[in-house]
Amino acid sequence: MGTRGSASAEYFLAKGYAVIFFYRDESLMPFSRKFPHLFENLEVNNSGQVCVKEMKGLSTAVQRYSACRDRLLYIPFNDVNRYLTTLETICTHLRPLASSVLIYLAAAVSDFYIQQDKMPTHKIHSTDGDLQLTLSIVPKLLNKLVHEIVPNAFIISFKLETDESILIEKARNALQKYGHRLVIGNILNTRKERVVFVDSDQNEEIRLNDEQKQNNVEIEELIVDRLVKLHQKFVETEHLS
Repeated sequence: MGTRGSASAEYFLAKGYAVIFFYRDESLMPFSRKFPHLFENLEVNNSGQVCVKEMKGLSTAVQRYSACRDRLLYIPFNDVNRYLTTLETICTHLRPLASSVLIYLAAAVSDFYIQQDKMPTHKIHSTDGDLQLTLSIVPKLLNKLVHEIVPNAFIISFKLETDESILIEKARNALQKYGHRLVIGNILNTRKERVVFVDSDQNEEIRLNDEQKQNNVEIEELIVDRLVKLHQKFVETEHLS
C-alpha cells in the first residue's frame, strides 16, 4: 500500500529534490518500506542493548535516509476530507516557488465519500433498522490546483485502468479537462514494470527491460529520472517566457 509514492520519494530525494511526503496513515514510508517486519528482527544482547539482525539493504537505507532527512517532510492524512483540505493548504504555501514546484499526485483517491457534515456524531445502533448510505462524488481538486492555487507548477497525475484499450484516451481526456502538464497511465497488472507518459503532444512508454528486472530495478527509478529531465526543461522554458 503506497509503493509508488514511497519509492518515488526516495528517488526524488536522490536527485536533490526536497520532498513533502503527503501520505495516508499506515501507508508504506520512504526508506522503511522494504522492512515491514523490522521489529521481528530485533534482539537484545548481553549488555541490554537492542541490536538488529542482519537484514539485506537495511544499512544502505538508513545511510540514505540520514543523508537526506533534512529535505524530507512527512504530512499524514486519514480520510478524504483531510486529504483535500491539507493538499490545498500545502499547495498554497508552495505557490511562491512557481515553476520549481513539482506536484506528483500518486495517491489513489476514492471516487465517492461521505461528506463531513453528514457523518454521524454517535454510534449507529443496529436497533434502528437497516442502514442506508448516500455517497457523494469526491470534489476534483486538480482543476483548482492547476488554474488557481499553483498555476505555474509542474503538476502530474496518474491514471490507473484495467483495460489497455481505454488508457490513453482516459489519460488524454484528463489532460484536456484539467489542463495540467502530464498524466502517467498504468495498467493494474503491469504497473510495476510499465507506464505511459501522456502529455498534450505525445505518448512515451517507460518500461523495465529484462536486465533491469533481473537486477531488481524499480520502475519508479525510471519514472523519476524522466520526470526530472522534463521538469528541468519546463523550468528553463518558464524562465525564458
